[in-house]
Amino acid sequence: MAAQRSGAEVLDYEENDVYDALMELTGGRGPDACIDAVGMEAHSHGVVGAYDRAKQAMMLETDRPIALREAAMACKSGGTISVIGVYGGFIDKFPMGSIMNRSLTIRTGQCHVQRYMRPLLQHIEKGNIDPSFVITHHMQLEDAPRGFDMFLKKLDGCEKVVLKA
Repeated sequence: MAAQRSGAEVLDYEENDVYDALMELTGGRGPDACIDAVGMEAHSHGVVGAYDRAKQAMMLETDRPIALREAAMACKSGGTISVIGVYGGFIDKFPMGSIMNRSLTIRTGQCHVQRYMRPLLQHIEKGNIDPSFVITHHMQLEDAPRGFDMFLKKLDGCEKVVLKA
């Protein structure tokens, strides 16, 4: 996992109660900032996961905000939640009272690719940034459909594919 290779603490929601683990890691305070990079396709187990899946199946909810809910509950008072995961519509059981009463800041938005692409590429070309640690596979351009399928299904540890013509 790229995050783990770069020194981040990684918690598997299937093996850990994320809230409890974050409280333990931060001495009961919660993280200063939380990032929801998952968005509407989050997965969960247990009652909350089943609830969201049922609401989606009945077309009463478009997204599964499991990661966003966990971020909202775990982030320290006065902290920041950054949402870069994609959401497409309506979510249910969102802890707005907790967010408001603990003065959390929520920052959202899709990446401004056109704004940042050229300066980031210049940093890479100068050697200031080396993004190669996230690349797990190299493929030919004609193998793009297979590469996407590997990424989508999380096959062979696939996280990022570089295509070459």
